[in-house]
Amino acid sequence: MRPSLTGGPAGSLAVGRSPEFPPGGPPPGLAGLHPVSLSEMNARAALVSRTCRKYLVPIELMPELFAGAERDFGVLEIGGRTSFRYSSAYMDTPDLGTFHDHRQGRRLRYKVRTRTYVDTGTKMFEVKLKGARGVTDKVRIELPMEAPSDRLTPRTREFLDRSLTAYRMEAPDTLLPAAVTDYRRSTVVSSCGQERVTVDTDLVGYRGDRSVRMRPDVVLLEIKTRGGLTRTERRLHRLGLREARFSKYAAALSSLEPGLRGNRWLRAMGRCLDLPEPVRGLRTGT
Repeated sequence: MRPSLTGGPAGSLAVGRSPEFPPGGPPPGLAGLHPVSLSEMNARAALVSRTCRKYLVPIELMPELFAGAERDFGVLEIGGRTSFRYSSAYMDTPDLGTFHDHRQGRRLRYKVRTRTYVDTGTKMFEVKLKGARGVTDKVRIELPMEAPSDRLTPRTREFLDRSLTAYRMEAPDTLLPAAVTDYRRSTVVSSCGQERVTVDTDLVGYRGDRSVRMRPDVVLLEIKTRGGLTRTERRLHRLGLREARFSKYAAALSSLEPGLRGNRWLRAMGRCLDLPEPVRGLRTGT
């Protein structure tokens, strides 16, 4: 493993992007949406407990997907930005237990990560919990930026134990750094608060000295809702797109760890990921 799992700018690693979609800019189709502040988005659709469905969307379909949505949807804007750099450092048990629980589709499972919001200088320790009814809960605490991203501290250890105990899960004895995912994200929220859509591009996964990246002609959409099919999903279905089995962490790990089975995600990985390659130079940043 690399000694540091802190994230650098994912956008700097993207290649082959069209002139209409410059590196670091929001994906096409979102420019016409009205800006929404973070406090307004959280008031409308925090959706910490939610159902989450993922779609792999050809980038050329994005304008059609959000055409005419100006009245019903807004896009998160902070400091004039609508596209933000994220870096997530995942921790797992020595035998990669959380990965295998996900691969096997266990009804009760969890993931542990430290997420850095690079552009706003914020760091969160997060535990994502999957319940028996398929609902995802996310609990988190804010950390100082100088806190380690790739190992537990007494404070995060206590928070992890308390979170898993509340969910009637056994806390692991040891967690080790497992993988990092860097990407850019824009967030679209419905005016009625029924759905939130995250739009991820420039995804790069790292493990050890190897990396794997998402192709620049594909966008990962995550639809977060408490209800059934949303307006955005109905449009996706009319465009011929269906829900995809995909996990950033699992895709990075199964792509980069020799001999690790990722059958659950192979079809989606083949549609959106390039071949693994050595890490290009040193990654620097927050």
